[in-house]
Parts: sequence; C-alpha cells; structure tokens
Amino acid sequence: MAVREDKKEIIIENAVGVFAERGYYKATTAMVAKAAGVTQPYVFHFFENKEELFKAVIDRAFSRIYDTFAQVNAPADQLIETMGHAFEQIIQTHRDEVLMVMQAHAISESGIREHVSSMFLKIFESLTLKFENAGIPNARETASQFIGNGLLITLAEVLKLPQLIAGIDNC
Repeated sequence: MAVREDKKEIIIENAVGVFAERGYYKATTAMVAKAAGVTQPYVFHFFENKEELFKAVIDRAFSRIYDTFAQVNAPADQLIETMGHAFEQIIQTHRDEVLMVMQAHAISESGIREHVSSMFLKIFESLTLKFENAGIPNARETASQFIGNGLLITLAEVLKLPQLIAGIDNC
C-alpha cells in the first residue's frame, strides 16, 4: 500500500510542474503521466479525471500556505510582517504551487471554481481569526489586504515586475 501512495504523491508532485507551466487547459493527464514516469491509465487509477487531479494538486498548494500561516507565531506588531516573510519563503521554495494558486481562481470549470473559492475562504477565515486573536484592529479588512498583497506579490514575481510591489510594507 505504501508504494501505491508513493506513486500517487509522485504523480501529484509532477502534476504541480505541468499545471504551473502549461495551465489547467493546456496540461493533459498524458503530460502528467510522462513527467511522473507512469502510464496515463495509472494516473486514472488514483484520479477520476483531470479536474480531480488538479483539485488534489491545488489542495497541496493551499495546505502549504495555510499551514505556514498557522505556524507563524509573532507579537501582534510583527505578525503581519513575519507572515509576509513566510509567504515570500513559500514563493522561493514552492514557486510552482504558488503559481497554481495564482491562476486557479481564473479557471472557469464550476467544480474547480467552487473548490478554489472554499480554499480561499478557509485561508481568509483563518487569517481573520489569527489577527483577531493577536488583537490586530480591523482583522477582516487586514486579512483581505494581506491576501490581496499576496496575490500582487505573486503577480509581480511571475511577471518579473518588482515595481508593482514598491511600497508594500506588510506582506
């Protein structure tokens, strides 16, 4: 059983790169299979279709971001900056996953759109609670701004336009 789970993880790991590079619509399960060193039917052994594979991949990316933010402990006056640095680290170490998160909201498939929406809401709610617990005023607005800054930072990174984020102090 462990070998099968390892193969599933290998498929997901390789799918991250394929989806990040090609986008959801241009990526195929055949490309993922080739990158993972398995057959396309083997991909379908674990995932019903491309949409389910994409959801598994996007779950990994969102979970990494969610877990990273959850683990940040800092005084209230340093919390947002510390979390911003943690996000920047994710961009450096898991760039393809962050690229997927960046493009995921633009996919028009209703199942994916609903899934991504629920993931963003989960992060928003956890950030709001974290900021409330830290005593940061206007926690909901701060969480919205934090997410918006994160998306802008990612966009600047993808497009190699650092001037887009000039002046962003927090995050």
